[in-house]
Amino acid sequence: MQRLSIGAFARLTHLSVKTLRYYHDVGLLEPALVDPDSGYRYYQPGQAHSAQLGRRFRDLGLPVADVKAVLAAPDLAARDVILAGHLDRLRDQLRQTEAAVDSLRRMLDGGPPAGAIEERLLDGGPAVSAATYLARTDIDSWFFDALAGLRATAVAAGLEQTGPAGGLYDDELFTQDAGHARVYLPVRDSPALDGTGARWELPAGRFAVALHEGPHRDVDRTYAALGTYAGAHGRDGTGPVRERYLTDPLDNRDSTQWRTEVCWPLAPWQA
Repeated sequence: MQRLSIGAFARLTHLSVKTLRYYHDVGLLEPALVDPDSGYRYYQPGQAHSAQLGRRFRDLGLPVADVKAVLAAPDLAARDVILAGHLDRLRDQLRQTEAAVDSLRRMLDGGPPAGAIEERLLDGGPAVSAATYLARTDIDSWFFDALAGLRATAVAAGLEQTGPAGGLYDDELFTQDAGHARVYLPVRDSPALDGTGARWELPAGRFAVALHEGPHRDVDRTYAALGTYAGAHGRDGTGPVRERYLTDPLDNRDSTQWRTEVCWPLAPWQA
């Protein structure tokens, strides 16, 4: 068996000694032999292909665990399933990057931060709701799970949805990066509603409302426009900001198509 020192194998594969040691430590590429006395690692020339494949997969951002699974895959079908999942994640990351670039370009071009702002009295009423205390970074994953759960609850109880889904977000989520959030589905009142264990009364209130179109990556600009409006009129109210999802995010995961009303609470006019 031809043995190559780690330095010779590094020269053969264009992988640094440090990288080869890391690959060994995480179980990505085992040396052909480790000397029990010196601890020196030795490789076979035939391992170069696996080493170079591993490097290319890592260059694509494939997690170490997935690289190991690909290299150990029993057949092409099993390998392709893993790679397809990673390609989907890369496409999602690309879409997020493009959205961030678009948001930055709009700001640099001086585009309007929000559409027209109108004052509106929003009705309250019965709803099914889920609430929690969470970190700001966890909002997205919690939101979709909670909304799907409420949808299933409403369907199982035969409840009629009477308006768009919505969310309420406490100030602490934005000022402290953690706080209370609530998602709700307004429904027609029914005896079955009490049996769901998720009944909640959506409060009525007066709000400054602006339509935010597209991903929520730059919804902060809409928030800023509304907060500025409320402050300029001396009517900055208390209570959580309300969002109304005119485009149901469960039915349309393409965030470029989302239409969200952001509703900033207003204090009453002072006489």
